[in-house]
Amino acid sequence: MDYIKAFVVGGLICVAVQILMEKTKLMPGRIMVLLVCMGAVLGAIGVYQPFADWAGAGATVPLLGFGNVLWKGVREAVDLEGFLGVFKGGFKAGAVGISAALIFGFLASLITNPKMKK
Repeated sequence: MDYIKAFVVGGLICVAVQILMEKTKLMPGRIMVLLVCMGAVLGAIGVYQPFADWAGAGATVPLLGFGNVLWKGVREAVDLEGFLGVFKGGFKAGAVGISAALIFGFLASLITNPKMKK
């Protein structure tokens, strides 16, 4: 049942983002930034973590979940290190995900034949 719940929740998030992309004139990069910021804000007000606990990977894998991870990292670093944690916490919390994206993107470029758009 957890797999079905994660699939449905992740799919609904993707549907909402697709509707946002088609019905607005926002560029995809801005929508991605909006999703990360929304995840951080929802995490800050305490709404996203209970939702993520309920939905599992359907809520933690999309960009909303990445924003929540950044927020949790900042919050924990501020608790431990004070004001300096505002700057360090997000980097520390997001390092694994960002590193994985870069490494797998590089490996995919070695396997495929990427071309620049003209």
